[in-house]
Amino acid sequence: MDFAFDARTEELRQELLGFMDERIEPSLATFDEQVSALEDPWAWSTVPVLADLRREARDLGLWNLFLPGEHGAGLTNLQYAPLAEITGRSVRLAPAVLNCAAPDTGNMEVLAAFGTDEQRERWLRPLLRGEIRSAFAMTEPDVASSDATNIETSIRREGDEYVINGRKWWITGAMNPECAIFIVMGKTDPSADRHRQQSMVLVPRDTPGLEIVRGMEVFGYDDRDHGGHAELTFTDVRVPVDNLIGDEGSGFAIAQARLGPGRIHHCMRSIGIAEVAVEAMCRRVSGRVAFGRPLSDQGVVRDWIAESRVRIEQLRLLVLKTAWLMDTVGNKGAHTEIQAIKIATPKTVEWILDKAIQAHGAGGLSQDHELAAAFAGIRTLRFADGPDEVHKNALAKAELRKHTHPTH
Repeated sequence: MDFAFDARTEELRQELLGFMDERIEPSLATFDEQVSALEDPWAWSTVPVLADLRREARDLGLWNLFLPGEHGAGLTNLQYAPLAEITGRSVRLAPAVLNCAAPDTGNMEVLAAFGTDEQRERWLRPLLRGEIRSAFAMTEPDVASSDATNIETSIRREGDEYVINGRKWWITGAMNPECAIFIVMGKTDPSADRHRQQSMVLVPRDTPGLEIVRGMEVFGYDDRDHGGHAELTFTDVRVPVDNLIGDEGSGFAIAQARLGPGRIHHCMRSIGIAEVAVEAMCRRVSGRVAFGRPLSDQGVVRDWIAESRVRIEQLRLLVLKTAWLMDTVGNKGAHTEIQAIKIATPKTVEWILDKAIQAHGAGGLSQDHELAAAFAGIRTLRFADGPDEVHKNALAKAELRKHTHPTH
C-alpha cells in the first residue's frame, strides 16, 4: 500500500498550506471584527474579508475541491481528504473561503447528481460560484429523526403544485439571509412502502408560508459562523411540481446518497481540529508550572499527549481507507467503513479536545481559547448525519450477518 500523496494532491496541499498560513489564519481577527460590526451578524458570508479571500482561493485553484466530476475540481475522495483536514485547522473560516462548507457541499452534490438541468442552472450554478447559501431541511422536533422514515412533514400534490406543511429544526445555515434555497424532505405518499414515502422538493427562502422561527444554540454557542441552526415552520407552502428533486418516493434514497460524502467530509475536517488541539495542549503545558515543575513533566499530561497522537494516527488511517474505498468500490461498498469513521471520529476528537481543555485549566472553558467552541461543534457530530447508536446498530447487524450462518 502506497501512503504517499500523488503529485496533484501534494501540489494542492502545499498551495493550501501556504494560503492558510499567509492569508486565512491571519484574517481570522478581521473576519470576527467585520462580522461583529454587521447589523445582522447572521449575514457573516457578506463581510469584505471573506469576499477577498474567496477571490484569491478561486485564482489559486482552491475552489469547490470537494466536488468530483464536471461541476467541481475533479478530485477523488482520497485526494480531497488531506485538503479537508487542512481546512479543519481553521474550521470557522477556511471551508467557507474554499466554498467547501456544509451544508452547501451536500446540497451541491444532490443537485449535481439528481437535479434537472433547470434546477442546476437556477440553484447549483450560483452555489458553485459562492453567490448564495443553502440549507437541508430534514430533522424534525416531534419525531425521532434518527429514523428518517419517521418524518411527518407533508408534501401533498395539488394540480401543478406541491403544498408543504410541517416543522423542522436544527436546519444548519438557515439563519443566514444569503441562504436562498432549502432542500426539504417530507412525505408525499404515507401509504407507500416505508422507504418510498419520502420526497425532496426545492423551496426558495421567500416562498410564502415558510417561517424561520428561531436560531438554535449548542451549549450556548449559536454557530453563527456557519449560518446558525434554525427552527422552521411550513404552513401551506406552495412550490411548482418542477421543484421536485428526482422522483416521488426517492427522498430517502437521495438522503442516504447525500449523507455518505457528508460524513467523510466532517471526519476529514475533524482530524484537523484534533491536530490544532494537540498543538495547543503542548504549548500550554510547556509554558505552565505547577507544584514546582512544568506541566509537561507530569506523567498524566504526557499520557494525554501520547494517547492523542496514537488516536489521531489511527483515525486518519481509517478515514483515508474509507476515502479510498469510496473511490474504488463506491459509497455502498464502503458503507461499513463510513459508519465506522462516523462512530470513531467524534468520540476520538471529543476525547482529545477534553484533554486539551483540561490542560488549559479554567481558560480552556472560556472564550479566550477556541477549545470550548470546538468541543461544542464536535459534540454535535454524534447526532449530525445519524447518532452513534444508529450507526453502531447497523454496523453490528452487518457484522453478525458475516459471521452467523442460518440453521436448517
